[in-house]
Amino acid sequence: MTRSQKKGQGISRRQILKAGLAGVTASLAFPFVKTGSADERKIVVRDPGGPYTKAFEKAFYEPFYKETGIKVIGVQAQHDPTGMIKAMVDNANYTWDGSLLSKPAHQILVNHNYLEPIHSKSGPGPNVRKIPENMRTGYLIGNDVYATLIAYREDTMGKNPPLNWRDFWDVKGKKGARALRKHPFDTLEEALLADGVAPQNLYPLDFERAFKSLDKIKAQVKVWWTGGAQTSQLLKTGEIDCVSTYNARAQVAVDDGAPVKLVWDQALYSYEGWAILKGTPKANLVREFIEFAAQGKQQALFTTDLAYGPTNPEAFKFVDKHRAEVLPTNPKYLPKMIPINTEYWGKHEIAANDRFNTWLLS
Repeated sequence: MTRSQKKGQGISRRQILKAGLAGVTASLAFPFVKTGSADERKIVVRDPGGPYTKAFEKAFYEPFYKETGIKVIGVQAQHDPTGMIKAMVDNANYTWDGSLLSKPAHQILVNHNYLEPIHSKSGPGPNVRKIPENMRTGYLIGNDVYATLIAYREDTMGKNPPLNWRDFWDVKGKKGARALRKHPFDTLEEALLADGVAPQNLYPLDFERAFKSLDKIKAQVKVWWTGGAQTSQLLKTGEIDCVSTYNARAQVAVDDGAPVKLVWDQALYSYEGWAILKGTPKANLVREFIEFAAQGKQQALFTTDLAYGPTNPEAFKFVDKHRAEVLPTNPKYLPKMIPINTEYWGKHEIAANDRFNTWLLS
């Protein structure tokens, strides 16, 4: 199938705009190709910024440059950059060469042929092979496991805290200012769990039931957040008392001295990983970077600044035991958590976004 044929079946620009994913132009690159010019020995990768910036500089960007001479520039961008990547690939105007993506976002892009295969004909490298198969695909190599959970201020809610999503929705029995993500990812699952749906019965998501559940809390949501760093600040300032957020963003508030507690029961988890934009002329350089970043000792380095779980099990040989206590891949947390069905989201994100944005305005 040609790219023009594929585009005809893919997501339209109108749909991307409706889903709130409209992007700006961007650019890409390839690894393993040894070329002469300084510009050719440079790649640009998207990361979410905030605590990622310091963590990835230390764990990946700087040591990779020292080892290979390939400079990596991390660029902060929105948390769901599917629209931006689509615009770059459609216009062959690559601001980025690779990107850290959530598994749901990667699935959307794979479905419409916007990512480059990670592996060459020889298959995955030795470092990538150490990452469990359930944390990598042919288009995404897992870098970190994250959890979306409840975080609350102990100084305001410590005597009567929300211990699950039903509690979070109980705005009368457990008083406090709430914040939820301004996106259907995770938010619809949380609404269904709050309404009594068993974890094993979450998918396929019952949209009607989810939005009826959201109706019950909508008026009490003080902030609809759009970026993880925003939730760290909300917790630190005390503007909100409890929030649905990423565990690492809540941990930032804890590490900065805020009286914040994380609730691991019913946390939703998935992983983020490195991907290559379709058609970038520097794909081989990105592949080389991905193989480097898959090393356990490198992944261990990011955990001191970013409280997400490494995907390479060997990383825990290098992680401080006290820090391991706050990482999602800690064995005592995983049985309490619920995996996100990324295949479902890959097929239904456009419809969910359209419905969610319409609901917010109603």
